[in-house]
Amino acid sequence: MTPEEFKNLFDAHFDPLRNYVYYRSGDKELATDIAQECFLRLWEKQNHHVLQQQVGLLYKMAGNLFISKYRHSRVEKDFALTRSDNGHSLSPEEVLSYKELDACYQAALKAMPENLRVVFLMSRQDELKNREIADRLRLSVKAVEKRMTAALKYLKAALSI
Repeated sequence: MTPEEFKNLFDAHFDPLRNYVYYRSGDKELATDIAQECFLRLWEKQNHHVLQQQVGLLYKMAGNLFISKYRHSRVEKDFALTRSDNGHSLSPEEVLSYKELDACYQAALKAMPENLRVVFLMSRQDELKNREIADRLRLSVKAVEKRMTAALKYLKAALSI
């Protein structure tokens, strides 16, 4: 792969790849780091595969890296909990603020099952249509509609408390 081909691949697929990881993790910085690492690994491998295979490989690497980093963070959190019992709680002044509503929303997104969260964020943040989401995730349009309905119900229940 020439540097020019790699640049074109990077320009065309970096943002969608980062968004894919962001939808799974809910952490923009982590998503950016993983997307950059995927492109770095692809460059180091210097595969001479068809472009579509390289894009698929990028998404597979991103998913694997996310899972690896998630597992590592769980180990770190478990270790930190065993080392100290200090917990953090919200102050009473934050109860009615917009920041708390946003925090509840973010928490609901993180707690939402991954398959629902991915469809929801692709629809709401990327403003993709159900057909486009179905094509990217290799699902039927009906499956995307069902997941979107379930995601909206989940958020409604989580935020009405």
